[in-house]
Amino acid sequence: MTNIRSTRVGEQMKKELSDIIGRKIKDPRIGFVTVTDVQVTGDLQQAKVFITVLGNEEQKQNTLTALAKANGFIRSEIGKRIRLRKTPEIFFEFDESIEYGNRIETLLEQLHKEKE
Repeated sequence: MTNIRSTRVGEQMKKELSDIIGRKIKDPRIGFVTVTDVQVTGDLQQAKVFITVLGNEEQKQNTLTALAKANGFIRSEIGKRIRLRKTPEIFFEFDESIEYGNRIETLLEQLHKEKE
């Protein structure tokens, strides 16, 4: 029961976070951000937000710093948009799965070329 609810809340938060980060936050340090996933704990107290950022390592770190600085604003916006007793505490992390997938793809292509 709680797993279904936390999944639904996570999906709703993902939609709202994409809109908030893309339209409401005007910090120039934030680059092109994509919210790839939101994992909410079963008690709906914490949410881990996975993001990807287009750019180099410095731009990624600047974006993460700016999002951490705007965390209070983001949380209050989520609270206004989603009706919950308590808005989950938000933690931002980089989504490494896309880079990992690209790395595997590159290695497979190299192996295929070596075979030929």
